[in-house]
Amino acid sequence: MKIAFVSQPLDGFALPPKSSLTVWTYEVARRLARSYEVIVYTKGGHWRKQVDYIDGVQYRRIPIGLDKGWFKLLERFLGMLKIRYSLFASFFYYLGYVLQVASDLKRQQCDVVHILNFSQFVPIIRAFNPKIKIVLNMRCEWLTKLNPAMIERRLNAADLVIGCSEYITEKIRRAFPRFASRCQTVHNGADVAYFLPENGHRVKKENSVTRLLFVGRVSPEKGIHVLLEAFKKVIERFPQTQLEIVGPIGAAPFEFIVALSDNSKVTDLAAFYSGSYFSHLQDRLSNGMTQQVAFRNSVAHHELLNYYRQADIFVFPSVWDEPFGIPPIEAMAAGVPVIATRTGGIVETVEDGQTGVLVEPDNPTALADAIQYLLESEETRKAMGKAGRERAMQLFSYERVVENLWRQYVSICHGN
Repeated sequence: MKIAFVSQPLDGFALPPKSSLTVWTYEVARRLARSYEVIVYTKGGHWRKQVDYIDGVQYRRIPIGLDKGWFKLLERFLGMLKIRYSLFASFFYYLGYVLQVASDLKRQQCDVVHILNFSQFVPIIRAFNPKIKIVLNMRCEWLTKLNPAMIERRLNAADLVIGCSEYITEKIRRAFPRFASRCQTVHNGADVAYFLPENGHRVKKENSVTRLLFVGRVSPEKGIHVLLEAFKKVIERFPQTQLEIVGPIGAAPFEFIVALSDNSKVTDLAAFYSGSYFSHLQDRLSNGMTQQVAFRNSVAHHELLNYYRQADIFVFPSVWDEPFGIPPIEAMAAGVPVIATRTGGIVETVEDGQTGVLVEPDNPTALADAIQYLLESEETRKAMGKAGRERAMQLFSYERVVENLWRQYVSICHGN
């Protein structure tokens, strides 16, 4: 079997991979390549195609220069007409990129093409490759937030629609019952063996400082502002506590999340887009907190291991309906108890009361209470950390992801 992945052209690929999507693609592709021929299409430079071979995978880098020029012209034209238009959802978004991919796929004669997030690519690739099996893998809620008639036409050309969580998959089934039988869940994963504690045990720390850790994009929907409000309450009782916030600083595009949501907690985040979200967070730090809160921007994914190993509690305070959430899985694999919000796919990964604690989103008091509950008992933290490590190993390894994906590929190729 010959398999191709089509990365979303927002992400380029480099080693080590940086974004959660490029990490996933790299880890899954190289494991599949041990037994099958695998191609990954990814964003390249502006004008020149390039081919690289990494860990047995062929990376075909597609130039996007024409798309960039087209975007500027289209945005200027729509602005002159004062038309609000979700360009990212349209047929024209990265049309040059997908036309090159579709044409090259025809020459490569792949059996399966696996498209990440961009549903508009499906009918174009189908037009060039009528016999190929097309998998659309959704890591967000775009299918159920955009124009239903438009999405239905795209789904009609797909053989399989994969959600990264049952939360995502079930929403697609309900919105498009005609295609419910084509919708399956393959959970995201993590390199859980890499994040295991040294010798299978967490190292006992020599000082009394307790560390809270957040890993993820420093963007409004991730709820860092809620975490800082909760932290103020925590250090009143536990003044030796420190908080590390690890991840790229920069708000996710407004139109990708806030503009699409019908959740009032998410739409209220619009207020944070009038200025710099990071500056807003800095303003929330009182004088006493500045020494206890550290922002670590742009840490390479392979360097996260040290942060997880030093953490006593992992906190993931998302305000929006998180499609899955990979950092909690990594924390669980590292033996760290997780406090997270009861949103989206999080409830499929973190077991409330077993591997961590779930609280309602956008509730600083509930978040602070959960943190203080775990700070009060080292034994509870150890028990939850152990249970989380076992759960991550059993359910969320990349080996499990590849096994599940392969089962789905075989099913659509052989009609089972």
